[in-house]
Amino acid sequence: MRRLLLWFKQDLRLDDHPAVSAAVDADEVLPLFVFDPTQLAVGALGSRKLGVHRTRFLLESLAALDGELHQRGSGLLVVFGRAEEVVPLLVERFALQEVLTLEEIAPDERQQMAALRGALGHVPLRELAGNHMLRPDELPCSLEELPQVYTQFRELVEQRVPVFQPVSAPTRMPSLPSGSQELFTALPSLSQLGLGEPVGVANSAFPFSGGETAAQARLRDYIWRSQAVRQYKDTRNGLIGSEYSSKFSPWLANGCLSPRRVAAELRRHESMYGRNDSTHGLWLEMLWRDFFRWTLVRHGSALFRAGGLKATERAPDTVDQRFEQWTQGRTGMPLIDANMRELAATGYMSNRGRQIVASYLVHDLRQDWRHGAAWFEEHLLDYDPASNWGNWAYLAGIGSDPRHQQVFNTLRQARQYDPDGSYVSLWLPELRSVAPQLRHTPFLLPHLQLDAMGYPRLQEIPETWKPYLPSAA
Repeated sequence: MRRLLLWFKQDLRLDDHPAVSAAVDADEVLPLFVFDPTQLAVGALGSRKLGVHRTRFLLESLAALDGELHQRGSGLLVVFGRAEEVVPLLVERFALQEVLTLEEIAPDERQQMAALRGALGHVPLRELAGNHMLRPDELPCSLEELPQVYTQFRELVEQRVPVFQPVSAPTRMPSLPSGSQELFTALPSLSQLGLGEPVGVANSAFPFSGGETAAQARLRDYIWRSQAVRQYKDTRNGLIGSEYSSKFSPWLANGCLSPRRVAAELRRHESMYGRNDSTHGLWLEMLWRDFFRWTLVRHGSALFRAGGLKATERAPDTVDQRFEQWTQGRTGMPLIDANMRELAATGYMSNRGRQIVASYLVHDLRQDWRHGAAWFEEHLLDYDPASNWGNWAYLAGIGSDPRHQQVFNTLRQARQYDPDGSYVSLWLPELRSVAPQLRHTPFLLPHLQLDAMGYPRLQEIPETWKPYLPSAA
């Protein structure tokens, strides 16, 4: 009799899951998720790995996966602790002969896999292909030869367009090991985890739930029903609403959605309706995600250092009250504050917003980029180590790209992407009474008027903002 442990991590789905596919012909399988409570503690950079929004999304995704497993004659065991301690105990208790899971790419997770392998002794730990879109044999060259610049990576990949054939979820799962049912308990609430319950926000750009069912529904809606993917290029820099972008990223980050499934559906859509700049644009974003993942595999812990991948570059290492003002949405620059308050309230922020607030923290406030990346790690629903830290390093000018720092003129960005101040007024209620042409520059208002609103005054107006100030100023 073949008995297995199926260890889920950031791969909370059954569709196109290599470890699930490898487990379906076993006699007994124990599906497991290990919740490490240390992720709720404050780390060295002052933030937690799991904040309230990420934890909510995770719990929803676990509940959805448990439901999918129950429909197939199984269930999901959620245990608190460290995997290298929990897994060997379960393997011994139920005489399990092998542990199946997906491979990891980040240094800490790889260390944990090595520790678990040692703790398992003679019981094999089998790692199957992870959450990349491109598998190792689909890369255009060896990992060591892979270009360190995205445009070169993209050009090489597109010379030989890969064919994606994702494997559908099984209709049945093997039965649970005898006696394991007594270990199953209800998932904890956010309050029980010490996080409190977040208040629902009507303005959220991500009004969706975690889990594979919600992910598949969004995939169908965006690519097939509304076909909003065909306008992606025109809307992707939006700031308000759920439809300016695909919103796939939280489900991709938690593994509720397979990147290969997204690519396959996108290709199928293009075969039926034709390729345009927008469908190709979404493909390029999926490639960006893979580029950062393979960059992390190649460089490991170097991506998380102060100097990033360019040890010769000097990035700011200051952390003072300006960082706290940035996290609280109290800098005095409305576009920055609106984005940061949206993140705190909902766990989401637009791609355009992320670039602007990151550039502002590093280049205008001269703060340590790693603290910004860690703040994003705690709060973003779609936190992914490769994309998050890779993008921050890129904007700080210490990534692998040969270009220098990516510096945004914040007021110019505000005028271009929120011309009437509607986004700012959505998240900064204290500025709603201000005339639209002044919502991005409340620092020009009389002191008494601004103080009465309770909004902080910007202390210094950069010289580069002068062309974008109101003409009467």
